[in-house]
Amino acid sequence: MAIATGITIEEFESLPDALARNHELVNGELVDVSGNTPYHNFLRDLLIESLAPLVREQKLGRLISEQEFNFDGNAHGPDVALIGSAKVHLIDLNRRVQLFVPDLAIEIVSRNDTFRSIVGKAARYRKCGTKEVWVLDPGTRQAIGLIEDRQVFLNDDQKFEPTMIPGFAIRLADLFDSI
Repeated sequence: MAIATGITIEEFESLPDALARNHELVNGELVDVSGNTPYHNFLRDLLIESLAPLVREQKLGRLISEQEFNFDGNAHGPDVALIGSAKVHLIDLNRRVQLFVPDLAIEIVSRNDTFRSIVGKAARYRKCGTKEVWVLDPGTRQAIGLIEDRQVFLNDDQKFEPTMIPGFAIRLADLFDSI
């Protein structure tokens, strides 16, 4: 549900933290994205912990969670994002919304997400230049990957292997059951 309309990225950037927290900017509207469960948060954190060593070892860039980026005037904060090494210099440590898009974005479907909203968000990420987008759905135990040249649909007996982080692979069932 939108609580304000007609907002720009710069106006979103200047909102008080108490108002901006747990909100994204979608088509000029401030939209509530709160309500993540501990399962969702533990899964996000497990992904960060599992991916971080490979990202560091291979000097792939920086991992961050819940960081907002400017997706064509919309501020979205993927659950997990990889800022590739070529873009790390673009990070503005003093901005809420980074004025570029990550190279990899991972979204975990939460109880408040609709299929339409999460697929729309993933498509927007790709349209705006994110090279690889994954949507992990613990409820259906499936994943959808939108990668530069293809779409991937995984069931829980298949491996989640983001191409932007070589060497990482985990069977979806093992990932979902590890929490």
